Amino acid sequence: MRRMNFIILRIYYLRRRERERKPVHKDPTNNINMPKQNNFFNALHYRCVEVVKASQYVELANDLEINKAITYLRQKDFNQAVETLKMFEKKDSRVKSAAATNLSFLYYLENEFAQASSYADLAVNSDRYNPSALTNKGNTVFANGDYEKAAEFYKEALRNDSSCTEALYNIGLTYKRLNRLDEALDCFLKLHAILRNSAQVLYQIANVYELMEDPNQAIEWLMQLISVVPTDSRALSKLGELYDSEGDKSQAFQYYYESYRYFPSNIEVIEWLGAYYIDTQFCEKAIQYFERASLIQPTQVKWQLMVASCFRRSGNYQKALDTYKEIHRKFPENVECLRFLVRLCTDIGLKEVQEYATKLKRLEKMKEIREQRIKSGRDSSGGSRGRREGSAGSGDGQNCTASSKGERLSAKLRALPGTNEPYESSSNKEIDASYVDPLGPQAERPKTAAKKRIDEDDFADEELGDDLLPE
Repeated sequence: MRRMNFIILRIYYLRRRERERKPVHKDPTNNINMPKQNNFFNALHYRCVEVVKASQYVELANDLEINKAITYLRQKDFNQAVETLKMFEKKDSRVKSAAATNLSFLYYLENEFAQASSYADLAVNSDRYNPSALTNKGNTVFANGDYEKAAEFYKEALRNDSSCTEALYNIGLTYKRLNRLDEALDCFLKLHAILRNSAQVLYQIANVYELMEDPNQAIEWLMQLISVVPTDSRALSKLGELYDSEGDKSQAFQYYYESYRYFPSNIEVIEWLGAYYIDTQFCEKAIQYFERASLIQPTQVKWQLMVASCFRRSGNYQKALDTYKEIHRKFPENVECLRFLVRLCTDIGLKEVQEYATKLKRLEKMKEIREQRIKSGRDSSGGSRGRREGSAGSGDGQNCTASSKGERLSAKLRALPGTNEPYESSSNKEIDASYVDPLGPQAERPKTAAKKRIDEDDFADEELGDDLLPE
C-alpha cells in the first residue's frame, strides 16, 4: 500500500511537470533548445521530498535522499553525491549508517583510505549490525595490510548476514594473502555454490589450485571460466601457460592463439607465439608477431632485431639487410646491430662493410672509454676520500688537491689505450664482429642424403696364395 501511494504521487508530479513551462537554455553548438536537466532534477526531487515529509510517510523522505545520491553516482557526479550523503551525518542512526557506508565506499574507490576508514567507523558505530559497514571497515583495514583484523570484520559481517557475498569473497582474498590456501578455497567454493556463474569466483578457485600446485584442477576450473566468458583473453593465456608448463605445446598454442585473437597487445602472449614458431622452424610466421611487438614497444630494439633475424633464417638476406639498416638508423649506438651488419655485408660481399666496421670500432672504443671512466672514477673517489681525511689538518690542502687531480688525470690518460696515437689508427686489433643470435642457435637440419664412407679392405696388403688363384 505504501509503495502504491508513492507511485501515485510520482505520477501526479510527472503530469504536473508536463503542464509547467520547462526552463530552457541555448546550446551554442547546434542552437537546439535544451532543458536544464540538473536544475530540473533537483527541483522535482525537492518537491517530492517536501510532499512526502508532509504526508504520513515521513520515513520515506530519507530513502528518497539516499536514492538521489545514488542517482548522482550513476551519473558519475561524485561531488554532488558526497554533498548529498554528508547531509545525513546529523540524522538518526539508521540513515546515518547508510550514508556513511556509501561515503566510505566512495573514498575507498578514490584511494583516500583515511577518510574511508573514518566514515566506516561512523557507519559501524551508528549501526553495528550493518554488514555493508563492517565489510567497508574490513576493506580499509585490508588496504593497510592488517589481514588478520580485516578477516575479523568480514567474519562479523557474515555473522550478521550470512548472505553477504562481498564479505565472503573478501575473506577468501584475505586468506590467500595469509597463505591459508585451504581456508581460502573453502570460502570460494561456498561462494560458487551461491553464485554459480560468477567469473571472478571461478578465476579465484583456479588461482588457488594453481598456488596449491595442482595444475589439473586449475585447468578444469579455467575451462569452466571460459565457458562463462569465452572472450576473456587473460583466462585463455593462463590456460596456455598451464598447458605449456605441463609440456603440452599444441594445447598451449591453441589457447595462446585464442588469447591473441581477442587481445593482440599482450606482449607476453606475442613473445610466446613468436618463440613457438621459431622452435617449429616456421620463422616466416614468427615475423608478424615480432613486428607487432615492435609496434607496441617501439623503443625496444630487441623486437626489431628478432624480425631481422627471422628474415635471415628464412633465407631472405636482402630483407634482413634492409631491416638491419633501418634498425641502425633508429638506434645508431646499438653495437649488436652493427655486428650483424658487418657479418651480413661480409657474407654477401658488399662494399659497405668497411663503413659499418669503422662505426663498430668507434662504438666499441667509446664503450671501452666509458667503462674506464666509470672504473677510474670509483677508484679515485675512494682514494680522494682517504686523502681528504688524512690531510684535513694540513695547511697546504689546496696544493694537495690540485696535485691529486693531476695524478688522477694522468692515471686516466695512461689507462686509455693508444692516447698518444691518432684516433683511427690507435688500435690495430681485429674488429670483433661476432654476435649472438637473439633467437638462439639455429637447429640443425636432418641429414637425409649423406654419403656412406667406404671402408677400406682389411685384406688389401695380404698376398694371395697359389691355392687361392683360379685354375
